[in-house]
Amino acid sequence: MINTNDILQTIQMIDHQHLDVRTITMGVNLLDCCDPDPHAACRKIYDKITASAEKLVKTGEDIEAEFGIPIVNKRISVTPMALVAGASRTSDYVPFAAAMDKAAKAVGVNFIGGFSALVHKGMTEGDKKLIEAIPEALAVTDVVCSSVNVGSTKAGINMDAVALMGRTIKECAQRTADRGGFGCAKLVVFCNAVEDNPFMAGAFHGVGEAERVINVGVSGPGVVHHALQSVKGQSFDVVAETIKKTAFQVTRMGQLVAREASARLGVPFGIVDLSLAPTPAIGDSVARILEEMGLEVCGTHGTTAALALLNDAVKKGGVMASSSVGGLSGAFIPVSEDEGMIAAAQSGALTLDKLEAMTCVCSVGLDMIAVPGDTSAATLSAIIADEAAIGMVNQKTTAVRLIPAPGKQVGDVVEFGGLLGSAPVMPCHTGSAEEFAARGGRIPAPLHSLKN
Repeated sequence: MINTNDILQTIQMIDHQHLDVRTITMGVNLLDCCDPDPHAACRKIYDKITASAEKLVKTGEDIEAEFGIPIVNKRISVTPMALVAGASRTSDYVPFAAAMDKAAKAVGVNFIGGFSALVHKGMTEGDKKLIEAIPEALAVTDVVCSSVNVGSTKAGINMDAVALMGRTIKECAQRTADRGGFGCAKLVVFCNAVEDNPFMAGAFHGVGEAERVINVGVSGPGVVHHALQSVKGQSFDVVAETIKKTAFQVTRMGQLVAREASARLGVPFGIVDLSLAPTPAIGDSVARILEEMGLEVCGTHGTTAALALLNDAVKKGGVMASSSVGGLSGAFIPVSEDEGMIAAAQSGALTLDKLEAMTCVCSVGLDMIAVPGDTSAATLSAIIADEAAIGMVNQKTTAVRLIPAPGKQVGDVVEFGGLLGSAPVMPCHTGSAEEFAARGGRIPAPLHSLKN
């Protein structure tokens, strides 16, 4: 039963603690757009997306106005494009990205995800063509996001794909060098990618999903930070319980918005993703939550333990509030998008190695990290392999979103603006991984993947 106090607390969270619905994302199945003629396929893709999502932005704005709940983004995710474009007789997949971009702009969404390939066990010809098209596709489009899944707990890690993605990221940075390598900010490399993720740049509409679906991503690092300020000096039991209760309230709000959007659009409600996704704004930082637990600076000893507690408590609070919690749900640690992490990285307290350790216990992985522009493709591939191994062995989603910033060196800053913030360029190890990346083949799945 909702009482007056709950309502007043939620208003306080929205007005002063940066609580928001980060995204309403409509997933759209495009498998029925397959066509041997690539021009016909692109036309079908445009028509299907615009017909499906024509009311999405207006509905989000109406709900925001009526309920007083900020809805920051309205987005679309589509079937992995490698599956759709694979039926067409063409070697150039860039027009498919252009069709996505044109459709997204026509309906007014912020981003569209799904220029994607799932290659965790091997690559089809369509997968190879899509990956080859990524640098050009992200350079010539504005709102298209891309992702590639290179590993899973059941399949192991496709090291041929890992090596290819290192080269792809490098080329993507060069193709968008005039924008600080911005194309790389729209490209994610996954292990254990989920089918119902509403957050960009990794969202795609999984083949196991319905024809259309509404997924909502809710965020509130500032709310959790504020709640912990009331339990200073108390035990970690109290800290965990406080975060859990806060996550419960945030998730209930997200579910309300999701169900309302679902009803108004006539599209099934999928999941609520409760992910503490920071922004560059002061008071909306995951790093500051960790510091509120007693750390002088994010990145010092104890950071991984604090993040593990935070991630677990968020998940537990979300599951208590809704039977439809999904996506990634937990805590994100994108360096460029978190003012506390930016400060910690600039001070030298937060390093790439420490971030890798933190990804063992949080929701995703190495996210929005700028590295020197002269970082080799093999080093990028090795970083991807390390992160994929963490996901594979720990049966969790991990991801890499690296920006080898053209012309930048350690200590420089890459400015992206908006929610993507600014990224201090962080050092990588200088030891070569060329021979490692060149081996190819597949790292086998771990023994505990054999559960049948």
